[in-house]
Amino acid sequence: MDGGDEDQDARYQRAADSFGAALERLARAYERDADLARDLLQDIHLALWRSLGGFDGRCSMRTWVYRVAHNVGAGHALRQRKSRPDQAASLDELADLPAADNPEDAADRQRTVARLYDLVRRLKAPDQQVMLLYLEGMDAAAIGEITGLSPGAVATKIHRAKAVLARHFHPPHFHQGGQA
Repeated sequence: MDGGDEDQDARYQRAADSFGAALERLARAYERDADLARDLLQDIHLALWRSLGGFDGRCSMRTWVYRVAHNVGAGHALRQRKSRPDQAASLDELADLPAADNPEDAADRQRTVARLYDLVRRLKAPDQQVMLLYLEGMDAAAIGEITGLSPGAVATKIHRAKAVLARHFHPPHFHQGGQA
């Protein structure tokens, strides 16, 4: 689909209509503070509008929108981490965080999702980007197209992150006498 026939404003409106809800979720995923998330969402929309003047249709509109959103989000996360350097964690460091005290309390979907995004937000940028796109329902190939990683590298990052994150929701159970 070539964007050459549409003007920048029309392309932006089409993108905002199609992906606005996803962009809002991504902004909230990158930033927990509601006011900062709104600011980030505005930054994403501004960057998207500016970028669409150069959209030439060599990739899908979806890929373009997510790439712009994640570039802005990653820049925001980097600036936040520089101001709060103790907040970023590698997957290995996140694996060492204590798991949920009571898994039954995590059954409430809203709290569970909030906890998941809090944990994902603590990841370093490459892992965070991959997991946020994965949580948006994208497959490894689409994530790779957006992030520039190979689908294999994306799949590996997803697998590692899922294993680490799962430990925070389902702590390992110890079996006594062969019974669960």
